[in-house]
Amino acid sequence: MPLTVLTSAYRLRSLCRLQRIQAHMMSSHAEPEVLLEKVGRAGVITMNRPKVLNALNLTMIRQIYPQLKKWESDNETDIVIIKGAGDKAFCAGGDIRAVTEAGKVGDSLAQDFFREEYILNNAIGSYRKPYIALIDGITMGGGVGLSVHGRFRVATEKTLFAMPETAIGLFPDVGGGYFLPRLQGKLGLFLALTGFRLKGRDVQRAGVATHFVESKKIPDLQKELVDLKSPSAEDVSRVLDSYQSQSSLDAEKPFILKKHLSDIDRLFSASSVEGIVKNLKTDGSEFAKKQTETLSKMSPTSLKITLKQLQAGASLSLQDVLVMEYRLSQACMRGYDFYEGVRAVLVDKDQNPKWNPSTLEEVSDQMVEQCFSSLGEKDLTL
Repeated sequence: MPLTVLTSAYRLRSLCRLQRIQAHMMSSHAEPEVLLEKVGRAGVITMNRPKVLNALNLTMIRQIYPQLKKWESDNETDIVIIKGAGDKAFCAGGDIRAVTEAGKVGDSLAQDFFREEYILNNAIGSYRKPYIALIDGITMGGGVGLSVHGRFRVATEKTLFAMPETAIGLFPDVGGGYFLPRLQGKLGLFLALTGFRLKGRDVQRAGVATHFVESKKIPDLQKELVDLKSPSAEDVSRVLDSYQSQSSLDAEKPFILKKHLSDIDRLFSASSVEGIVKNLKTDGSEFAKKQTETLSKMSPTSLKITLKQLQAGASLSLQDVLVMEYRLSQACMRGYDFYEGVRAVLVDKDQNPKWNPSTLEEVSDQMVEQCFSSLGEKDLTL
């Protein structure tokens, strides 16, 4: 069969699959995908897709953003609380499969999703009223973008945080280039490159969450927040502090990375990914070996983009980081590794991606540089 026919058939299959996904995304479910409620003087957002771990899609973004802006200027609304439905997840990430299918056929969802998601991230980062994310469960990727830029992030023992994007040929976006380099030492770079998972109280110890409250206390905490009369950020802070002081669960357990923090700072301080890998191999400790093995499975292109993203993001505003990340998102849409990573991890689940280029050495500085190039009039504007 001629290659052109094969390519056309492939595009048609992808297009049909995309149309099915989009029809599903836009369909009127019996259950709305996001609940937007006024409870007293609080605006409450509940991501309501528990069967898919509250994965964030474009429909949800398009409901949350205008409501947030409305509440921000509404004199009857004092605070905003965001949470996830069900008992497993706050939000496990963006609806990446739909984006992949769109990218394959050049559908605009591959631009719209990232653009509108980042605009929402920026709105949260610059929100003028207390914004409280109750991250009681899995919080990854897009879920981190909905929480980490807000003033208050409350973790529980059920919180599982990660930025696992380098494993799927992407990069830690949604403002990862802003918040990750601002964590202690090289911790943010370590989390970004390896996708290391933090659980429970460690999410606060790392600086990702502002507070830790036991999961069973969250309903009472929410009620107390909602009942506050014209609260300032300090009033909200006092309530959160008081619930935290009543939460002793796992308090005696040390931070899981505590004994490795000085190693992380030393080993991840190289100015190139090759340098980091060399440091890890030379070190030879169990911890270093484990990280070498982890990095060897990640997309070489993603690793190099991510290092440069965090190096640049350390001195940029959140807005400038999001403009940079939008350029990177579109470079990934034009590339190969994102589609291959999603196939290997989320679709076929063989966990065996064939990256291209397959080694760090083959990813030239010029290739990395191109990913950061301006998109001209297609650049993100905030």
